[in-house]
Amino acid sequence: MTIPPALTEAELDELDEAVQAATPGPWYVRFLDDDWAMNLVAVSTVPDTGLGERWPDFDHREIVAATLVQQPRYVDVADKQWDENARFIAAARESVPRLIAEVRQLRQQVQALAEGR
Repeated sequence: MTIPPALTEAELDELDEAVQAATPGPWYVRFLDDDWAMNLVAVSTVPDTGLGERWPDFDHREIVAATLVQQPRYVDVADKQWDENARFIAAARESVPRLIAEVRQLRQQVQALAEGR
């Protein structure tokens, strides 16, 4: 496994800016269905109800992203990892800010140790 180069402070700043600009979290995976968006796998600002709501019984303004819109094929991915991709996107909304903070905290600790503090 190749270890990628460390993120620069500028890259961490860019990630943090992207986090701050994005729709507030938490985000959830939702499984919706209708005649226009058959088998819609979405990332939403509200949790899935388990009911597979059909439009107009869900509010399109709650949808942040979609990983599958099967009919018509608006959104799809060749490897069929729709659910997995949606879970990753939803998890990233909470995890990325935490990872940024942890990287910065660890860097401060390393610097303090290097300076003998």
